[in-house]
Amino acid sequence: MTGAAGAGKSALQQTIAEICGRNKTLGSSFFFSANDSSRNTLKAVVPTIAYQLGSANIMLKKWITIAVENDRLIFSKSLKTQVFALIVQPFRRLKADLGLGINSLPYAILIDGLDECMKEERQAELLTVIKQCFLESDLPFRIFIASRPEWAIRTALEPGGDLHGKAYHIQLSDDYDASEDIARYLRRRFQPIGTRIGNTGWFTEADIQALVRAASGQFIYAATVVKYILERRSSPVERLDIVLTWTPHVHQSARPFEALDILYTNILSAAKEAYEEIDTHKERDFLLFLRAYQLNASSGLFWGAPRFPVHLLSALLGLENRGELFLLSDLRSLVTFDNEGDGKMRLRFYHKSFSDFMDQESRSQDLFCPASRVRAHIPGCLLRAIVRCPLEYDSLPKTWKELPLPAARRDQLFMAIRYLPWFCSNPVPASDELVDFTENDGWQKVDKLLPLMDRWGSAIGQQGWTSRLSAIFDHLKERKPELTPFLTENLEKWKRLIWDLPLEDWDGGEKKRAGQESNGVPQP
Repeated sequence: MTGAAGAGKSALQQTIAEICGRNKTLGSSFFFSANDSSRNTLKAVVPTIAYQLGSANIMLKKWITIAVENDRLIFSKSLKTQVFALIVQPFRRLKADLGLGINSLPYAILIDGLDECMKEERQAELLTVIKQCFLESDLPFRIFIASRPEWAIRTALEPGGDLHGKAYHIQLSDDYDASEDIARYLRRRFQPIGTRIGNTGWFTEADIQALVRAASGQFIYAATVVKYILERRSSPVERLDIVLTWTPHVHQSARPFEALDILYTNILSAAKEAYEEIDTHKERDFLLFLRAYQLNASSGLFWGAPRFPVHLLSALLGLENRGELFLLSDLRSLVTFDNEGDGKMRLRFYHKSFSDFMDQESRSQDLFCPASRVRAHIPGCLLRAIVRCPLEYDSLPKTWKELPLPAARRDQLFMAIRYLPWFCSNPVPASDELVDFTENDGWQKVDKLLPLMDRWGSAIGQQGWTSRLSAIFDHLKERKPELTPFLTENLEKWKRLIWDLPLEDWDGGEKKRAGQESNGVPQP
């Protein structure tokens, strides 16, 4: 069973464990926890399962005990060796003793939170051992694993993976609207509080609906709110008010979403570590890039900015083709990609509270990346995309699509030229980078590439491009007065060139000149 963070996997596992316990079919359960050093590795998995299975049958316990006595170092050996010695062999010996009676033993083995086990390789190892020792044997067990859809479980379920064709995959859908369920849950938990404090009207239906909207369909938010409000040393009325009106600031001591923040911190820290271990581009900043995607999906990279399709934002950031999949591969429990057709993908956050977590330094703490850092970083990406582009500028083709570059690199170059004035002048020019760009013949390269462009976004986009570029040039003239003739001449030439281009989106869809986007920002 896979599902997004906070979708209710552990709650379902707990319920199933209770049902199996009542039915006397529960053989063993192991719940991984990233915050518990005794439950965030594989070290305790096999001993725990063997102990619990042995506790249900005295004869099985005898054979397990004999296995331990025969090899005192068994717990330091490989996972597969442990499973074979402590579970497989004892059960086979028990089967020889009991015959068909073995099928009446508790058979359900529940494993929760596999993704919270440290090291993806160890997660994958456990799945491989389950396949080899349980699924490819005559043992009577049924194993139920719950995990966020991270690399190990995704790979195991794919064709060629250890569990492909051998496991039934339950995917908890994020499409189901759980709003009414969450509202019922909140009412049910809040009503007894009213009886306890002698004020049955301590919350309103408007309060419930506000919390439902903030929950974005995820029970984890509602459960965290309830835990916070139920703290007995505080007034539930005051705590509800904190949740409803909470605006974090530096000196705030109350942290109503601490449990949720711990969850997000663990997921994000693990993803950052995994990315940095295998990223060959050591200068890349995982948190900065993730923040760029988050800003693009929520408030915009700057005020009035368009929401770029993922592949275009990747081009702006200088990532390789489909580099966003690599960057976000360990965050698939928190984010997903929506296909909008024509190959366009947009990033969507499953849960609004994760976006809030990234916005607020008081919550994300060491993982916080200010939006200003993203806005300061992108101009350099655009300027470098132009300066470092490996083209023979004295022998360019006649059209943009004929440029001898991979499609992703052409997109990056186009986006760099088209959006450079907005990012470099918002809110202030990137002075030193612009001077370096100028001294490395960047504007001469723009001059040669602009005639190859055969479309533009909108009339106001054209006007905004030239007016913002004019402001940048005014700044450069102050820094480099000797450039004044060149900049003035080219600005007028580029104005005429841009205004002669047809008004059509880069991705298609012709627009009339009267169609204007807000704030003069061309839409992607």
